[in-house]
Amino acid sequence: MASNFVQKFLNPSERGRAWRFFFVIVLIVIVGTLIVEAPRYNRFVDAISAKTGSAVSLPKVKEIPFRLGLDLQGGTHLEYKADLQGIVDAEKASALEGVRDVVERRVNAFGVSEPLVQINKTEERLIVELAGIKDVEEAIDMIGATPLLEFKEQLGSAADLTPEERKTMDDFNKKAEEKANEVLGKLTKGGDFAALAKEFSQDEKTKDAGGKLNWITEKDNPEIFAAATGLKVGQISNKLVKTSAGFEILKLEEKRKKANPFNDQEVEKEVRASHILICYKGSEKCDKEISKEEAYAKIKRVKDELNTKNFTELAKKYSDEPGADVSGGDLGWFGRSAMVKPFEDAVFEQKVDSISYVVETMFGYHLIYKQAERDVEELNVSHILFGTISEEAILNEKQDWKKTELTGKYLKKARVQVDSNDFMPRVVLEFDDEGKKMFEDITERNVGKQVAIFLDGEIISQPTVNEKISGNAEISGTFTDKEAATLAQRLNAGALPVPIKLISQQNIGASLGRDSLDSTVKAGLIGFLLVALFMILFYRLPGILADFSLAIYVLIVLSIFKLLNITLTLSGMAGLILSIGMAVDANILIFSRMREELEAGRSLSSAIEEGFKRAWLSIRDSNFFTMITCVILILFSSSVVKGFAVTLLIGVSVSMFSAIVITKNFLRLVSANWLEKRKWLVGAKSK
Repeated sequence: MASNFVQKFLNPSERGRAWRFFFVIVLIVIVGTLIVEAPRYNRFVDAISAKTGSAVSLPKVKEIPFRLGLDLQGGTHLEYKADLQGIVDAEKASALEGVRDVVERRVNAFGVSEPLVQINKTEERLIVELAGIKDVEEAIDMIGATPLLEFKEQLGSAADLTPEERKTMDDFNKKAEEKANEVLGKLTKGGDFAALAKEFSQDEKTKDAGGKLNWITEKDNPEIFAAATGLKVGQISNKLVKTSAGFEILKLEEKRKKANPFNDQEVEKEVRASHILICYKGSEKCDKEISKEEAYAKIKRVKDELNTKNFTELAKKYSDEPGADVSGGDLGWFGRSAMVKPFEDAVFEQKVDSISYVVETMFGYHLIYKQAERDVEELNVSHILFGTISEEAILNEKQDWKKTELTGKYLKKARVQVDSNDFMPRVVLEFDDEGKKMFEDITERNVGKQVAIFLDGEIISQPTVNEKISGNAEISGTFTDKEAATLAQRLNAGALPVPIKLISQQNIGASLGRDSLDSTVKAGLIGFLLVALFMILFYRLPGILADFSLAIYVLIVLSIFKLLNITLTLSGMAGLILSIGMAVDANILIFSRMREELEAGRSLSSAIEEGFKRAWLSIRDSNFFTMITCVILILFSSSVVKGFAVTLLIGVSVSMFSAIVITKNFLRLVSANWLEKRKWLVGAKSK
């Protein structure tokens, strides 16, 4: 008997397979309902919990709201024309992108939900859509303002804390430490790390994820990496870790070798090396007057003297790298992409404890001593942070900044350059002649102090002046290549004369948007009910099953809209309603063919198969051509038409599944013998 059950399970009949798939459909309905009706379900869970206390504990579902477009939520649509006169063609695209970047940061300050800022490079236009905004005039004023780049110097001195400030700082930090020790005690007694991180951690970016920092390397976060390295996997630090951010409790989740980003079959490597640089006139950041030929001859002579034991000594003696007389050319540990390409290729190819051939880069000629090589290690770390206040933070907050005469008006260009000392990217500011003189005066009177660079009233760099600078300014920091490029783009956007003029404005009130949404939903429901009634009256039992299939179709489509965060607009809702009609159209083709087969004398099961088989070709061709049209509209049309095309494409795709698969499965579940005697339920005439 057991073997028969196993045999039936492994090789089910056609009706058995239909029941199997029916349960899959039920599961889809349950999941779809929880996604679409998550708020109502969660309120139900809260009500049950309130009545029963802790006796019933149902899981809650993450609530994903529908993303409504401008025409349904209300807001404003602004269109600007960019004036690019005087800008060369090669820089026009960059200027437009820079303006978009500035405007995006400005509209984000309004607190607008999902603002849309996009550029039309062909017509040199900027399109801004702000859904749900209250003060339209303020938004227009803020967006249209000229991007402002300013250089400011320290006003007065904030060198010391007052006794009151120091006491406030000490009291705050002491309370943070006490709270951290209290939570550490709970962990020691077996408390749940993720739950405590969610409750107490002051790192807003990680607390909801249980404090997970995920995978970090020594370069990413040297303080936490160093503290977590000594832990075993799964272990929590038994004492507080003090970092620049505050007091930390760490947990080492996992440890592994980092995969090479260019070849995931290999482990990423980093090397420790020193170098000797001989530069020549014309190479980057070189103040020597010797020719390229003379520099090459010199480095060849140095190489003849070199060995691994005297490398540091000769680097101090001969290297043109600034500071080499102290560092001996030591570059420390570094990985790929940290150095310029010729230098990187040479050092990673050579053997450990060897000196390279002469390597030429934009900075001159190099000899490289590769001291060691190791695998890059990654740690998966979670943390609970209790923030502290530093003396430096208080002083920076107290610091007032005085405007100088130097602004973006005098900035010719900002560009990214790799520094010859540490091979890190820096942003170089090129001023015009008047700006150079101003910058020289500013740096001369602020030696030992900070000069801040503001973009749109926000500090983007705060370098300390070491000496009077004649010429270009440099912004250095722990930039990645991408971050440096982005900063240069922002500076160029602030400096380039790219005024924008408002040429079109459309305002949609919140009440009008709500009315549009209500009307659209009402129209959709009426249309759905009329279609459902037509199907029942004309096709009877298959019509009822098609209506169930259609309801499941709507549920699936709405779930997809939520999960993919698709913006619903009026045109998009029109696409959804049209796809409902197309879904019914597929059922009509199938049922009409099925009725013809029944009237021709076929059995019910045979008529069902033939009806779906013969109607499929027409359904496939019409829907596929519709989908191709939708793809073309998505790729080449404007946002309004694109919204219609996206919802129609999703609707048509799901409608094929509901009509061909779900409806067919429902019909297979109906007993053929029972329905053979009642052909009137399918609208067929018995012969």
